[in-house]
Amino acid sequence: MTMTLSLNIGNFFNDSSTHALVDVLRKRNTEESILEFEEKFNSRNEKNLHIYICRFLKNRSISRALASKWLITMINDKESKINSLKN
Repeated sequence: MTMTLSLNIGNFFNDSSTHALVDVLRKRNTEESILEFEEKFNSRNEKNLHIYICRFLKNRSISRALASKWLITMINDKESKINSLKN
């Protein structure tokens, strides 16, 4: 059985959507797929993905390794974009 995650979570974030989002975080392995998902998620939700990742980390819903992988990937991408604007 596969679960489809609606990217438009909005203010209604229940257990099933939490589990679905955690599943997506675990399945995305490449930087490209992580950044692609982040862009889609952030464009359709009130709060950015990094907020949910931090909440999951605080609540121990995801491992530190998984959270750091996602957060480092997203931060490096933002820094790269900022640096490209400086040059």
